[in-house]
Amino acid sequence: MAKTICKILGVVFLLVGVVGFAAPGLLGAHLIPPHNVVHILSGVIALYFGFAGSLSGAKAFCLVFGIVYLALGFLGLALGAPPDRMWMVGPLHLGTSDHAIHILLGVVFLAGGLFTKKA
Repeated sequence: MAKTICKILGVVFLLVGVVGFAAPGLLGAHLIPPHNVVHILSGVIALYFGFAGSLSGAKAFCLVFGIVYLALGFLGLALGAPPDRMWMVGPLHLGTSDHAIHILLGVVFLAGGLFTKKA
């Protein structure tokens, strides 16, 4: 399951990263250039683990990224400034929709890492 999650989300991250340059408000997210670069790099790494990495590597990737994305989402909701819970993390601008997307991604990645049988 971890390798499949890496493959699917790797493609999604790449697409969102590239499309974000043309449509910075996609899904209500704040897709500024640094955010797009993070998505593209994350997508490349996820695709590596999905296609060329070991199962244990894909599982570890899913667990780490799941924790990171859940933390980003929940910290953004807790620390972000009203009214849209805007949270500045270095050059990244993250609002409510970003936080919700990050929490969803965190859950999917963690599921991929936790429910992979052999590693």
